[in-house]
Order: sequence, then structure tokens, then C-alpha cells
Amino acid sequence: MRRASAWGAPPGAQLPRWVAVPAAAGALLVLAPLLALVLRVDWADFPALVTSESSRAALLLSLRTAATATALCVVLGVPMALVLARTSLPGLRVLRALVLLPLVLPPVVGGIALLSAFGRRGLLGERLEVLGVSIAFSTTAVVLAQTFVALPFLVVSLEGALRTAGHRHEQVAAVLGASPTTVLRRVTLPVVVPGLASGAVLSFARALGEFGATLTFAGSLQGVTRTLPLEIYLQREVDPDAAVALSLVLVVVAAVVVVGVRAPAPRRS
Repeated sequence: MRRASAWGAPPGAQLPRWVAVPAAAGALLVLAPLLALVLRVDWADFPALVTSESSRAALLLSLRTAATATALCVVLGVPMALVLARTSLPGLRVLRALVLLPLVLPPVVGGIALLSAFGRRGLLGERLEVLGVSIAFSTTAVVLAQTFVALPFLVVSLEGALRTAGHRHEQVAAVLGASPTTVLRRVTLPVVVPGLASGAVLSFARALGEFGATLTFAGSLQGVTRTLPLEIYLQREVDPDAAVALSLVLVVVAAVVVVGVRAPAPRRS
């Protein structure tokens, strides 16, 4: 039996030694700033810094709006992923590109687009104002901004899971007489639950860290639209220690999310 390489790679997948150099440089680029952040934290005042009234209000608002945005991503993103993965509509490639566009747009551009649509003089917002519904610069605007930037993460994850799973089991269920809704509920969704869960967690993390679109579309009003990233940005000017401490909180949350998403699934016996 062939031995694994010194890298720990399986036989037949050995890597050239020079790959270690850029790999180490990349790891250093990512880890060094995080380590510097940890070392800069004023641990003696850390509890007070992260539990001030403004910090608590920002954290609670972020958690609440990110959870709501994640729920919206699931409600809207699951049907979108199903359409992209299970249909052959004309222009589907263009539709997929448009759905994934927020992944590459600068967040502030997304905020301007949302403001153009739902602002008081926006395409839809002007009509909503007549009905007494104001969205821009409200908590609802925060949720919409977070949903706008986080939705593609769920769609990408779930569409990939659907394509990987294939549709053989769905075809068998349909042949046996199951209705399309029954096939979706009893066959399709249970198979892609891991992909759906990963997409939902990633969407939550992205919504929690959203900054540019939120600031542009919702503003920064404490307790109403000032999320934790906005609070960090403001504290950076008036209290750098508080900004560092709150940044560490977001880093920890992000690390927990990434570890949770990347954790290997338990093996079935």
C-alpha cells in the first residue's frame, strides 16, 4: 500500500513542496489581522465595553433583524433555487446572474438601488407612501437591506445541493402517483436539508455583518436602524477600544458560523 505524503494527502494526491509557501502566506494574511485584533482588546474593560446601552441595543437589533432576514431568505430563496435547479425556462442563465448579482455589487450600490425602489420618492416607495407605509430609514429597511445581500448565499447553497442530489428519487415518486407538492415536501426538501441549513446559516452571518446597504437605505438611528456593524463604525471615532471589543464579538460569531457550516456531518451506521 502506498504511503501518504508528508502533507497528509492521500496517495496519488501528493502536492509539490513549493505550494506550502504561498499557502502559508495566505494563511498569515488572514490570521495576522485577527490575532492583532485579539491582542489589542482591552480585556479588563471588555465586559463594560460590549454591554454598554448602545452596544446592547445594536447587538439585539442586529440579531433580531438578521433572524428575520434569514427567515425571508428561506421563504423566498427556496422557491428561487428550485426554479433555477429544476426548470429549463428561457433566459434562465440571465435570471441566475441577476439573482446572484448582490454577491458582486458593492453594498452601498445595493443600498442606493433599494432606496430608488422603496424610498419616499422611489419606484414603489412613492406609491406606498400614499397608503401610509414608509419603509426607508426604518427597521423594515434594515431587514430588506440584509435580505437583499444575504439571499444569494442561500440560493447558491441550495441550488448546488439540488443539482448534486439529482432528481431520480423525485421521478420515482412522481411515477408512483405523488403530487408535485408531495414530491417537494416528502422527497426533495428532506434530501437537501444540509444544503438548506448551510445556506440559512451563511445568510444569517452575512445579514449580521451587513453595513453599506443598511447605512445607505436605513440610516443609523439608535435602537431603530443602528446595527452592530454601524455601531462599530461610529465607535471607531469616539471610543476605539469599544470598536475593537465589538469587532471581536462579530469575529467570534462569524467563526462559530463558519465552523458550524464546515463541520463534517455525522456518519450513518
